[in-house]
Amino acid sequence: MFKAELSDPNILKTSFDAISSIVDEVQIQTDSEGLRLDALDRGHITFVHLELKASLFDEYVCDEPEKINLDTEEFMKVLKRSKSDDRVLLSVDTGNLIITFEGEAKRTFKIRLIDMDYDQTNPPAIEYPTEFDIPFSLLKNSIGDVELVSDKITLSVDNDKFRAYSEGEFGDAKIEFVHGEKIDTDATSVFSLEKISEMLKADKFSDIATLNLGNDMPLTLKLKMISEDGELSFLLAPRVETEE
Repeated sequence: MFKAELSDPNILKTSFDAISSIVDEVQIQTDSEGLRLDALDRGHITFVHLELKASLFDEYVCDEPEKINLDTEEFMKVLKRSKSDDRVLLSVDTGNLIITFEGEAKRTFKIRLIDMDYDQTNPPAIEYPTEFDIPFSLLKNSIGDVELVSDKITLSVDNDKFRAYSEGEFGDAKIEFVHGEKIDTDATSVFSLEKISEMLKADKFSDIATLNLGNDMPLTLKLKMISEDGELSFLLAPRVETEE
């Protein structure tokens, strides 16, 4: 038996707004400690990890581990129907995930579970030369600024500042942020703006983003709840620049 009750629908909504932009299908694994998912997009460019601990939920019951295979777009369609003051109840019936919103009215949806070939995907263990925090809103606004001029972005960090910049045919944009962290190594990598924008749809998960950067290395972006009851993280491959 699996049953989970959550008082804030935005936790699921903001998580799957990002996840559904990246992957079409996921396997949510549940056990007594909570639920988690790991998924890699079809292009093998973005890896996503979500973990919500049992302690996050108002009520959480999982008598035995479950594997819930979902179409992320269908799940997101239902989550978008939630209201900010709704309670969300999740349970599994034969072949279905049942989502109930309780507010002014009680609304119940069933989503058919799908058959999918799931290969356990683990992110590569990467030793990064840098790690630093940045306000999520500042990062999202920076990406929005840079999108005006190009479809790629250069992210760099040194012992003083984090920089996001891009050059386009008709202009360029540059954002600088004094991070206040101890950074011993300079790092720079180029990424797809579209892929970063997908990750940044999770704007209600955490106020702070933790970034790991290296020279021509993947970007790791972690969002952690202050309560430490949840984590949403992404690993994005760098954009490969080719000589023309």
